[in-house]
Amino acid sequence: MQTLQPTFHSIEEERTYIKQRLAASFRLFSKFGFNDGSAGHITVRDPENKHHFWVNPYLKHFSHIKASDLMLIDEDGNILKGDYDINGAAFAIHSEIHKARPDVNAAAHSHSPYGMAFSTLGRTLDPITQDACAFYNDHSLFDDYTGVVYDTKEGKRIADALGGNKAVILRNHGLLTVGQTVDEATWWFVAMERACQIQMMAESTGHKPVLIEKSYAEKTYEQMGLSEVALHDFKPLYDRMVKEEPDLLD
Repeated sequence: MQTLQPTFHSIEEERTYIKQRLAASFRLFSKFGFNDGSAGHITVRDPENKHHFWVNPYLKHFSHIKASDLMLIDEDGNILKGDYDINGAAFAIHSEIHKARPDVNAAAHSHSPYGMAFSTLGRTLDPITQDACAFYNDHSLFDDYTGVVYDTKEGKRIADALGGNKAVILRNHGLLTVGQTVDEATWWFVAMERACQIQMMAESTGHKPVLIEKSYAEKTYEQMGLSEVALHDFKPLYDRMVKEEPDLLD
């Protein structure tokens, strides 16, 4: 499979690339209806200091976010760059995930409608479609709810529930996905939201969906659940956003 990751000639070039992908991800979340009020956040590590990460400014609508608006914070919640406040829940959750998973460079969470609805069921996704198999044995359930996550101790519990997976369903809350790149974390969120939608649609017929056999679900996971696949699936969405809303690159 063709690699889509470019070669960078400087840290600043890589940082600009990462911030533009992150800004595009927020525009995509807005386009897909994943932006309600002040809820939702996506983070990505800075390429120079892996203990610092970029995040969206608090109270700025996803549809308005540009690369230049992004905030740089450290794992203690200190604002290093940016002119806005940050979402307390974004720090509490994402700082603990970045600490627990050095292999993860980006994490995405928002209150998407089907993700929130499915999370109330207190279960994980079934392998009922080819696309759902991207999460087969690679997502978990945080089977608890104690209120808005403002405490890093609660963030650590979420990170523990995520484990080594690419996603976790937060019961009565929504979805959270991670990846080696912001492209990957964003795509997994979009794909998982759709998988939740499809499963609920299928079950709403009153019939039990037919599960894909274990061996074939595992095989399909190896075809659909790879980081490289997420990069390829994110690319057309990124290209669409840049063409429609080029100001996000500023």
